[in-house]
Amino acid sequence: MVGGTGELHSDQPMNIKHVSLLAAVALAGLASPVVAQTMVALGAAGSFGVLAGTSITNSGVTVVNGDLGVSPGATVTETPAITVNGIRHVNDSIASDAQAALTAAYNNAAGQTPTVSLGAAFDLGSSTRTAGVYNSTGSLAITGILTLDAQSNPNAVWIFQAGSTLTTANSSQVQFINGGSAANVFWQVGSSATFNDTSQFVGNVLALTSITLNNGAIVDGRLLARNGAVILTSNTVSVPTAIPESSTYALVAGLLTLGLVAVRRRSPGAAVRA
Repeated sequence: MVGGTGELHSDQPMNIKHVSLLAAVALAGLASPVVAQTMVALGAAGSFGVLAGTSITNSGVTVVNGDLGVSPGATVTETPAITVNGIRHVNDSIASDAQAALTAAYNNAAGQTPTVSLGAAFDLGSSTRTAGVYNSTGSLAITGILTLDAQSNPNAVWIFQAGSTLTTANSSQVQFINGGSAANVFWQVGSSATFNDTSQFVGNVLALTSITLNNGAIVDGRLLARNGAVILTSNTVSVPTAIPESSTYALVAGLLTLGLVAVRRRSPGAAVRA
């Protein structure tokens, strides 16, 4: 209540329940919008930059930042050898487990309900896409630049479902604005994917059949082929890392912790000046 001196006096000290409520309200104000799509778990396939079903073929200088594997096939043809900054798994139990995990991930991505229907054939180039599930009953293409807008949501997830093929044009790009992570982008491809010369791509490619990278194509993501081959030509493929906790969330958490400490130290009836 307000005293005659113009000071505001507390009848009761603020308790931990009050602070918890304030914390919940503050964090709710920062919460990300609810979206229909869910993260696709890659499981044992997550450490692989390149995973094929039948074979892997490379020509030119190629670097894979992550594991490289093939199963149930056992053929890796390299001229020259691929630089693998990870572990090679050729028709072993780890590659087999990764293929099983890939099948589960592929089915998960294919089974998610579309938020946007793109028709039988669609070029995503020159467009901006927020988080969601984008479905084409036929083919997807990228000519020019595809922009993925995370809207400052560190958990934004994009799933692109192609009933048949995925093809990127020469020098095409996929880029982020307002945050975003290649770890949260999934391309479920009903047959095969082809990345043409010097294209720059992001996301995890889950292809039923094969994946081909032409000269100089760069992928920030994973190339995971279930039943076919992966063909590489002077490429760089890098397994992405998840985005760390938002600095905004960390700042609010720190402020709330300081507030809680102050409340615990505050004596009952302490005055707060208006």
